[in-house]
Amino acid sequence: MNPIKILLAEDHMIVLEGLRLLLEAERDLKIVGEAQTGRMAVEMTRSVRSDVVLMDIAMPQLNGLEAARQILHTDPACRILILSAHENDAYIERAIEIGVAGFLIKQTSANILGKAVRAVAAGKSFFSPSVARRISRYEKSVGIGGCVKHRSIQLTSREMEVLQLIAEGMANKQTASELGISIKTVEKHRQSLMNKLNVHDTAGLTRHAIDSGIIQSG
Repeated sequence: MNPIKILLAEDHMIVLEGLRLLLEAERDLKIVGEAQTGRMAVEMTRSVRSDVVLMDIAMPQLNGLEAARQILHTDPACRILILSAHENDAYIERAIEIGVAGFLIKQTSANILGKAVRAVAAGKSFFSPSVARRISRYEKSVGIGGCVKHRSIQLTSREMEVLQLIAEGMANKQTASELGISIKTVEKHRQSLMNKLNVHDTAGLTRHAIDSGIIQSG
């Protein structure tokens, strides 16, 4: 039987190496690619053939949830398993809305990690028990027809990218360079973000990015 091919997206080298050792200790699991940023993960899914993308949330340049959204927009069949150090409701709700196949807390034991990867690769969903309980509460907040009663303000994919880079402390010029767009375009997106979110400064944008799970505080 062919091993399950995994694309591993994690920016902390110690964690990356630990995950690699845990996964490759299993005979039926194989790492076929490693990405240290969310943007790199998006790009690699276009060239690396994997069965499962194991994605950390707290990724620089492009967080794991937005990277997952972009990947699934291009390839809805992609199987993405999210890793998070926190059981933040905002992260879990966004993950569900995006359509990831699973969500694990990083404190999960090694045998559960392998079980989750196998389940996701087989077309099933897999969530840490504590996450599953939160999902149950979340589903109760969904109204008739599947509409969330208190849906958050919708931002475009590019606005999400700009918002994260601003929250990470990048100036307009740096953001423009990172995204390959003009400074004027960055300024336009920045103003659009402020209008949509009803905030008036960088601090307000950063607070929103933290509260909505786009970046992690600390």
